[in-house]
Amino acid sequence: MTKRNQAVGAYGERCAVRHLIEAGLRPVARNWRCPAGEIDIIAWDGPVLAFCEVKTRSTDGFGTPAEAVVPAKARRLRGLAARWLADTGTSADQVRFDVVSVRLTGAGPARVDHLKGVF
Repeated sequence: MTKRNQAVGAYGERCAVRHLIEAGLRPVARNWRCPAGEIDIIAWDGPVLAFCEVKTRSTDGFGTPAEAVVPAKARRLRGLAARWLADTGTSADQVRFDVVSVRLTGAGPARVDHLKGVF
């Protein structure tokens, strides 16, 4: 991954967290890592624990940000969520898997779409 891509991804995650907080979610973890992978954002949405994958794009040349979450990525995130719950001892009656799509614009703020329960 290039430094530019890392910077774009980090900016997208900051935009996503700001958007989620403004929408009333309470982040509890960011960029949680284990040997199997990473979860971008974990946040409470009322009684529901949301595991959020953030995808940032500056163009649609490779598809929309949300289209980048392919079935294999969704399976991996489910496994990571189970591991996070076990490792932290956190319990939740309901969990949800979201995609936060960040689309950079040429000028002005990024466009953020929070897609709830997409897989």
